[in-house]
Amino acid sequence: MKRRDFLRTSAGFVAVAAAPGVFLVQCKSSPAVKIKFRDYQKDTSLGKVKIVTPDDGFYLNTFYDICPFSPSQKLLAVNKLPYQGKTAEYGDLCDICIVDLENETIETVYSTKGWGYQLGANLNWGITDRYLYTNDIIDNDAVCVRIDLDTKEVKAFAGPMYHIAPDESAVAGFPLDLINGYQDGESAQMGYGVPIYKLLEELKGAPSTEGLWRTDLKTNEKTLLVSLKAAYEAIDNPYYADANCYFFHTKYNKQGTRMLQVFRGVFPGSSRYHPTLLTFNPDGSDIGVAVTQQQWARRGNHPNWHPDGKRIVMNLTPTWLGEEQMRFCIFDYSGDNFKLLSKKHFGSGHPSVTPDTSYLISDYYVGEYKKLGYDGSPIRLIDLNTDEEQAICTVFTDLDIDASTFRVDPHPAWSRDYKKVCFNGAPNGIRQVFVADLEGVI
Repeated sequence: MKRRDFLRTSAGFVAVAAAPGVFLVQCKSSPAVKIKFRDYQKDTSLGKVKIVTPDDGFYLNTFYDICPFSPSQKLLAVNKLPYQGKTAEYGDLCDICIVDLENETIETVYSTKGWGYQLGANLNWGITDRYLYTNDIIDNDAVCVRIDLDTKEVKAFAGPMYHIAPDESAVAGFPLDLINGYQDGESAQMGYGVPIYKLLEELKGAPSTEGLWRTDLKTNEKTLLVSLKAAYEAIDNPYYADANCYFFHTKYNKQGTRMLQVFRGVFPGSSRYHPTLLTFNPDGSDIGVAVTQQQWARRGNHPNWHPDGKRIVMNLTPTWLGEEQMRFCIFDYSGDNFKLLSKKHFGSGHPSVTPDTSYLISDYYVGEYKKLGYDGSPIRLIDLNTDEEQAICTVFTDLDIDASTFRVDPHPAWSRDYKKVCFNGAPNGIRQVFVADLEGVI
């Protein structure tokens, strides 16, 4: 199936070849629909919390480290899944929706076959409110797509997107059909790429021909930025000698001066992944190890750039500091100057901090908050100056599911001015998106 055929049949759009590898698509415009934001836990929440999506489907933001608020902060990009509680199937469409936070409307601007339960369709804003980027499966390849919210024109690019450069010059990503870590027909972790849409050629070892791809958004040139072999050699850890390797999370810092990359190895006969955290320059040079496989193996997750672009915030269990439980940690991207953000509070969920490192937000997985006696996940707000914690609110996330792939995580994400927080929940068992206004609270 060719790109223009896909786009015509997938979402009813008409595609026109604009240049080699680039296809323009004219969207069928649909009017914005008026919705009513609903107060949530009005008498008990910290700040003002509202549900900003309608109850006509299954909504979620993208991820805790991807800002869903547009550059003007007037719009919110959300995913509308076709269902919940069953495997994402190729051909089923995820709607890309824009919520107008001032006028309380919602508009579907695109529909894509490229989605998963954890990131949705991976929505990234450009530097203005005009362009929104996502992924789609076109011409039997998972690639980046740009939606022009002014003209409704859609452009498909040559390579995949996990994250967009902060100056909107390029997107970077590992192939989205491989990012879930397939081996022997099994996935190491589902929900972060796209549904299986073709026979997979499973990776073996750490090849020099596969890795992190960069696509220039002006020229549409797709280049191999960092190969798996280059990463493997930079890590220089014999532990991975017999592993089959792949890349997972990719993140530019806000300054565009450094990139963060999770490297994983899986061993034959096992779907368990073994990560190392790398950083490098945006041209792929100067690959360095920030967190070793041995450090991460003691339990940890969710590395994220500090807003200063020089440090990383992450959950880790630093036994080398005498700690036996997971903590919120911070360290230079070189791995130096390792510190605990709090010795008091258990590290959990998806942490991120304000630019001055005064406040941290995070969440809990279902098993964690149930163990603490909660019936929903607290949206954690920790004052790092006083070391005191408050819950913005609690949200139900304990869906009746058969596999963790289908779970709903709150994934709290800061607004661009760090005065609001967007997160997911499932009141009444239906996925919804929330916004908490913390003006006057922090």
